[in-house]
Amino acid sequence: MSFLFKICSGLFLIGGLYINTVLSSPKDPNWPKIYAEELFHITEVMVTDVASPPVAARIYAYSNLAPYLVVKSQGKSFRHGDLIESSYLKNHEWGIPTSQVSSPEFVGILAMLKVGQAIMPSGYLLEEKQKEWIQKALKDKIIRKKSLQEHINLADLIAKKIMEVARKDGYLQLSTLTRYTPQKGEGYWYPTPPAYIAAVEPEWETIKPFFIQNLEDFKPAPMAPFDMKEGSSFHKQLMEVYNTTNELNEEKKLIANFWDCNPFKVEFSGHMAIGVKKISPGGHWIGITGIAAEKSDLSFTETAFVHALVGMALHDAFISCWKAKYDTDRIRPETVINQKMDQRWRPLLQTPPFPEYTSGHSVISRASAVVLTGYFGDNFEFIDSSETYFGLPERPFPSFLYASEEAAISRLYGGIHFRDAIEEGVKQGEKIGDMIWSKVGSQD
Repeated sequence: MSFLFKICSGLFLIGGLYINTVLSSPKDPNWPKIYAEELFHITEVMVTDVASPPVAARIYAYSNLAPYLVVKSQGKSFRHGDLIESSYLKNHEWGIPTSQVSSPEFVGILAMLKVGQAIMPSGYLLEEKQKEWIQKALKDKIIRKKSLQEHINLADLIAKKIMEVARKDGYLQLSTLTRYTPQKGEGYWYPTPPAYIAAVEPEWETIKPFFIQNLEDFKPAPMAPFDMKEGSSFHKQLMEVYNTTNELNEEKKLIANFWDCNPFKVEFSGHMAIGVKKISPGGHWIGITGIAAEKSDLSFTETAFVHALVGMALHDAFISCWKAKYDTDRIRPETVINQKMDQRWRPLLQTPPFPEYTSGHSVISRASAVVLTGYFGDNFEFIDSSETYFGLPERPFPSFLYASEEAAISRLYGGIHFRDAIEEGVKQGEKIGDMIWSKVGSQD
């Protein structure tokens, strides 16, 4: 008997009969993992540059917009809404061709790295990462060599369009504005030990938000006025900071350090000042976003969407928070305690160099948690490994909102915020997150 063997669309033809078989095919790349790994190169450069928290959020927003814009230009549909149409970006003339490329994933990551290169002082460090990404994509057959230049051209165009928007958001004009000078009198912010760094980004409220149309809509409730009289709200909160930090258990110390995220930390060895490199608060929540994307096995399209969403939310939340900080110009607990109570007292965490009210981590953590909850759903359990690179252990959380609450209270444990700045910061962040998700999620 003669046998005819023929492979045809997953069937074997044997002796005139087709028999089903499963043919092995290359496994799809783990795009959330790859995305997070390539994005972390941008984080590393931010750490090198000691990017301030609001500046870092701006970099994350524009860098993550690049992959989003790439997949949008390729006609991809998103699970939730359209970030361009729900923000002020809809008024920008993008002028991006709709011709299809074989790997929008390759273009998206390359464009992200190119925006990072253009938007950061030490962005040139990303040139080598782009070359490595190209070589990896060719080696893993993500793209073919004959179409490489076509893909690079689209990445260049997308990055150029993103930077056109970035150059018009007010950042380049910050250096021309009136310099901040600490106010005289009790209750106002003043530089803190050990480095006494000048106030960071005092005019950040002039930066253009993506979603917020009127910053006054997100103004926090009034803070407790400076009053050292025993029994006053301010004095009670001051004593709470002092007593809490003097009675910390190991768990509370761990929580405070896990959410520290202070890129300005300085340590002294004799007369030598040593900068301790740390991730920013926004970087921590971008890390959480990547963890959730990988756990959910998102497509590249959805991975790009959720990273851009969180980046834009962080950007707007920092603008709102920084307006509150410099409108109130409130003193830090460390300054009051050293002046009025205990000259030798130091908080567990190093006090960051800007006014106290409201708590930045409380605002941006809640805003991020709200939009992530909107996207992934309630009670999304995850293990946060964002800080392992910086020597801290993983930490499990039952939900994004729970994580945001822990991030907020960590500022009390760390001794760098009063309770009203924390609680009002959470409310401020929730209001911002709700507004953003209502614009994006309502398009479902």
